[in-house]
Amino acid sequence: MTPIPTVRKIALGLLALSAMLSVSTLQAEDAAPKKEKGPSKAELKKYDANGDGQLDETEIAKMKADEKAKREEKRTEDLAKYDENKDSKINKAEKEKMKADHEAARAGARATAE
Repeated sequence: MTPIPTVRKIALGLLALSAMLSVSTLQAEDAAPKKEKGPSKAELKKYDANGDGQLDETEIAKMKADEKAKREEKRTEDLAKYDENKDSKINKAEKEKMKADHEAARAGARATAE
């Protein structure tokens, strides 16, 4: 019987370890219940017009329309504040400035919370 070189021993060990991890990961995913994302309590309170505890198609449409309007309003505000060359687009340099401002605001909020 010839001895197995060290490199092969390591390779076989890593292969066995990866197989065990794959199986355990798959088992963990199967065991975890899939939770469907529904409306938050606040959204339900705001948009549940008929008070049945669920959002029907018209209530969902209203919620989506409000979210779209909010995104458009935010985009308009960002363009007004950061679009320096007034081309109605946020280029890379403008994006970097916007990102820096957002990070500074988050840092300020964190400092205030502490």
